[in-house]
Formats: sequence, C-alpha cells, structure tokens
Amino acid sequence: MAVGTELKFASLDELNLDPMNPRLGRNNTRPDLPQSDILELMKDWTLDELAVSFLESGGFWTHEAVLATKERLYGKTRLVVIEGNRRLAALMLLHEAIEGRPVSKKWEEIAKGRKPPKKLFTEIPYIEVDNRADIESFLGFRHVTGIKEWRPAEKAEYIAKLIDERGMDYEQVMKKIGSKTQTVRQNYISYRLLLEIEDTVDIPDEKLEDRFSVMYLSLRTRGAQKYLHIDIQAEPAKAKRPVPKQHLEALAKFALWLFGNDERDPLFTDSRKVDDFGRILESRKAVEYLERSEEPSFDIAYRLAGGDEPEIIRLIENAADNIELALTRAHLYAESKTLRAAIERLRADSDQLMKILPTGPKTSKK
Repeated sequence: MAVGTELKFASLDELNLDPMNPRLGRNNTRPDLPQSDILELMKDWTLDELAVSFLESGGFWTHEAVLATKERLYGKTRLVVIEGNRRLAALMLLHEAIEGRPVSKKWEEIAKGRKPPKKLFTEIPYIEVDNRADIESFLGFRHVTGIKEWRPAEKAEYIAKLIDERGMDYEQVMKKIGSKTQTVRQNYISYRLLLEIEDTVDIPDEKLEDRFSVMYLSLRTRGAQKYLHIDIQAEPAKAKRPVPKQHLEALAKFALWLFGNDERDPLFTDSRKVDDFGRILESRKAVEYLERSEEPSFDIAYRLAGGDEPEIIRLIENAADNIELALTRAHLYAESKTLRAAIERLRADSDQLMKILPTGPKTSKK
C-alpha cells in the first residue's frame, strides 16, 4: 500500500500523538513518552488558533487529513499520527475544554458557550501509510525545505536520522528531501557537532537549540573550521565525531563562546556577527585573548584580529573624498578665519595619522 489513497475516518481516542516527532526536541523523543507529556511539550505551539478555526469553520476539513500509520505503541498496535500532530493536539485540548476539563483559562474561554461541529471528535479524516519510511520524502519537502519548516535543529536532526538510521548518503538525502548536497552535508556535520558538544561541555539544552543556526553559520567560516580542525567536506563515516579528540578542549571553549552557559553569556548574540567571529578565530592574538580572559569582550577580540581595519579605511577614504570636494570651492573663501581654523585642525589630524603609520623603506640614491 505504501501511502494509501483512501480517505478514512477515526475517532479522537483512536488516534495517537507521535512520541518521536522531531519538533518535541531530541532530548524528549522516545517510544514510551506518554500522550499527556507530549501534549505538555506542545502547549506553546499556538494550538488555540487551530481550535478556534475548527469551531468557526465547521470542523476538520477533509483536505487537511492527517497521515497515520499502525505501529506498536505502549504495548499495543495503534494508529500514530506522523503528519498533523498540531491538529490532533488542538482537538484533544479542545475536547477536554468542552468536557469541562480545560487545561487553562484560555481554553476555558475558547470552549465557553460553544457547540462543536457534529462529528468533530468522532470522524477525523486520515490517510494511512504502511510505515514512517513511506512518507520521508513528504516530511522532508514539507518541513525541511518547504512551507511548514521545522526549526533549524529539528531539520538537522531529521537529516541525521536519515543518514545514521537509514544508512543514506548525502546525495540520497538530497534527492529525498529536495535540498542541495552541500546543505545536507553541513546540516549533518552541524548536528553531529552538537552531539559532540553535549558530550564535552555542560551547556543547557535550550541554549543549544536556540543558537543552533548560529553554530551552523559559523561552520561556514574558515576561522571556525581551522580552530576546531573540522573537515566540512567529510563524508558521514568520518563526520560522526567532527572534532578530533586532541582538539576537544578547543571545542569546549568554542561552545562557551558561542552558546554561553548558566554562568556566562555568549560572546555575541547578533547572528550577523558570525563572519566577524570567524575572523577572530583566524587570529592567534585574538584567540589567545579569548582563551585567557574570564569575561572576554567581542569588540576587543575583533580589534585584536584587525577586524575594524576596513571601517577605519572607509572613514579615511570618506574624509579624503570630502576634502577633494572642498578643494573645488575653498578658494572662494580664502579670507575666512573659520575655514583656516578647520584646515589647521585637518593638518594636525593628518600629521598625527602619519606619525602612527610606520615609515616606509627609503629609496636609495643612484
């Protein structure tokens, strides 16, 4: 059957939330995760908006049928929803509220005085699939590269599962989910690096999840690759432990700079500074400063790495452009004392700049 074409219907108590849903977080998913715990993890997924939609639009539209498969769950064969868990969770919480058991004041208000559409909880449309593998491509297109994208860490975890558990290579995953091979490779290496960081240094899970995309971007920089000794082109067999054992101390420092922990903030919070961070990691002086400082400053490290040189050059070039423009009209105000004072200031500043610069090699007389 693979993916069925027949639209089926099931009651609310016949359908189960997926305890292996990547959106639950890699530290939460497990086959025996209770349905109540899954609902608790999903409570902030704007389920209330879906519930209101069910009530106001006349029910669960058949064109939004969930995808479900029969598999062993809690010791029995049950229907587990693989795609459509938010919709199912919203129905569960709405049903509890209508039955007088709202999980919060918000859900009590949603259900207050409302009569649910007929068969909302007794005839939920679903399409049955043989197993999870049958809809891997669909999930990949929809949640990794499509319009219903998962968070960055969730995407990377899904890609890693296809490689580690299904034995796929980068190209096979690329074809499966409709992405680019290089993107698949970097997601896999980034996720394996995340696991290596968890084994190396104590950083709260929420920090790792929230700033995964910053780490992903940082691995594009030559500085991060050099400092961690990572081969960003490595095949899966060599990428399972991206950082060699002899460089795990560097990985621990890198992780603290990037993610922070309960005692210190990350070195920077603006993801637009990722390239600047990479430049810092290329500089021996800047890295030595970071490694010896208990509370290092990103700005100081960036200056030590020569990162502000382009900005200084831009300021000088802008000044030179303005002076050239002034030269075209300055002769008209040759008697101006104010202009003379401004020129004296310019000359003093120019003399100071020339003193800062090292003297160039003298030209020998022939």
